[in-house]
Amino acid sequence: MSDHVYKLIEIAGSSSTGTDDAIRNAIAKASESVRNMDWYEVIESRGHIEDGRIAHFQVVVKIGFRLE
Repeated sequence: MSDHVYKLIEIAGSSSTGTDDAIRNAIAKASESVRNMDWYEVIESRGHIEDGRIAHFQVVVKIGFRLE
């Protein structure tokens, strides 16, 4: 196994259906411009309430990607 150096970014993803989808949306969007993503960590979770119900889920995700 090689030694790697990682850079970290934080992004926020949202979804009206759940936190899993919010995570997937964030990672899918990041993958359009970031290469070598290897791991993620959810560091915040929150939501938007409308008329007494959850309207949106939002997560802040830290993503680690390998530097070339």
